[in-house]
Amino acid sequence: MYKFRTLSVIFLASLFLVSCSLFKGKGGGDPNVSSTTGWDYNSPDNGGFEVTLEGEQQTGPGLVLIEGGRFTMGQVQQDVLFDWNNKPRTVTVSSFYMDETEVKNVDYREYLFWLRRVYIDYPEVYRRSLPDTLVWRSPMGFNDPYVQYYFRHPSYNNYPVVGVSWLKANDYCLWRSDRVNEQLLIDEGELNPDPAQSNQNNFNTEAYLAGQYEGVVNQLRESLNPNQTERRTNFEDGLLLPSYRLPTEAEWEFAAYALRGNTFEERIYERRIYPWDGHNVRNAATRSQGEMMANFVRGRGDMMGVAGSLNDNASITSEVKSYWPNDYGLYCMSGNVNEWVQDVYRPLSPDDVDGFNPFRGNVYTDLRRDANGNVVTKGNLGRLYVDTVKDANVANRYNYQKGDYRNFRDGDLTSSAVTDWLADDGKKASLRMYAQDLGTGGGMADFVTLINDNARVYKGGSWKDRAYWLNPSTRRFLDQEESRDDIGFRCAMIRVGSPAGF
Repeated sequence: MYKFRTLSVIFLASLFLVSCSLFKGKGGGDPNVSSTTGWDYNSPDNGGFEVTLEGEQQTGPGLVLIEGGRFTMGQVQQDVLFDWNNKPRTVTVSSFYMDETEVKNVDYREYLFWLRRVYIDYPEVYRRSLPDTLVWRSPMGFNDPYVQYYFRHPSYNNYPVVGVSWLKANDYCLWRSDRVNEQLLIDEGELNPDPAQSNQNNFNTEAYLAGQYEGVVNQLRESLNPNQTERRTNFEDGLLLPSYRLPTEAEWEFAAYALRGNTFEERIYERRIYPWDGHNVRNAATRSQGEMMANFVRGRGDMMGVAGSLNDNASITSEVKSYWPNDYGLYCMSGNVNEWVQDVYRPLSPDDVDGFNPFRGNVYTDLRRDANGNVVTKGNLGRLYVDTVKDANVANRYNYQKGDYRNFRDGDLTSSAVTDWLADDGKKASLRMYAQDLGTGGGMADFVTLINDNARVYKGGSWKDRAYWLNPSTRRFLDQEESRDDIGFRCAMIRVGSPAGF
């Protein structure tokens, strides 16, 4: 009886192994084998088609993973300004990464140092990237010392950089993307550090992937293609990171609320007014009870409280890791400085944008190629970058679906609609949005608006704002070339692959 049972167990085990081997046969579940052709991946005998089997995205320097999901975006308190520009709506944001803190003065000085060191023949590149320190000046206040000291003095190294326009913030994001990817290639052993880079001869991610930048090569990757022995890293290898960028308005608001901290089995049991629980701006925890949760103005002329018991310990901005992080681990998502986001401002964005990753401001481009199909690069003030051209096919498809050919960035039919007599040349005016001067003819009153394609959203409240603006849903706008002493920024990056990581 015992012998019979032993034989039965051996037979069943053999049958299981045979079935598994059949299941994992050519294309039958083996990750090293194509499920459509049965050919082995990464095999020189089959032509050397290379597939990275473990390509989980790395977390870039300074970033925190923000697990996405559904949330109610928009107004949660009374619209005291009666702008009616933030109607609540349910949207879904995919997972992404965001900086743990606002970009610091020392971070931005590192950027400027690199520009000055590399663009030797183009000093205007450095000068155009400088923050406007004159934003500290006030006609009726003595803030002149901050003009000289705030950005440069080491005491303010870890304070948020201000005086940076939306355009300059975007340039910083592009520079940061290239420096991070260059360091990844150096760590991989493919490139050697090249402190002698100058002018157009500097590392740019897109130019490198297009084969337009050589660099100081240490050791290229071994190629499995029988026709070549070595190759450069490409994006399919999973080593290089996606670009750093400004977060969208939806991403920023989602990350600020950090609703994962008060969610149970898909039930949000308290919709927050601020990035913390409750309706107060003071800490409710026993150990820190009564302390301010953010850097803001408590009342007229009250920037920090009474000497000996400062309520927020900051007369202007404060260090970027001041106060308590929210449930995603992000600091100062309310107060300290407002922050730029990607979006073009429109009052009716809540009615027009998509329910998934809502965003307004898309301009689609393709890489420009020559007659032989090679990617074209060009330089401007010493910068080498891949040239692009507007993607007409996407634009035509979009316009056909939406019926809006006037202003591609709008995404709706009416917000850019201006009758012909309002434009000087008889065309629809997308830059001005509305006429600035109608004259006196026709008995019509002049009207003006600041809303156009250069108006960008900023959010979060600052050291010089009242508590109302600490609510992440509030939104304001400013021209993309303007800067202030209460607006900074932080970077974001798309999360590719699994929303929650492994």
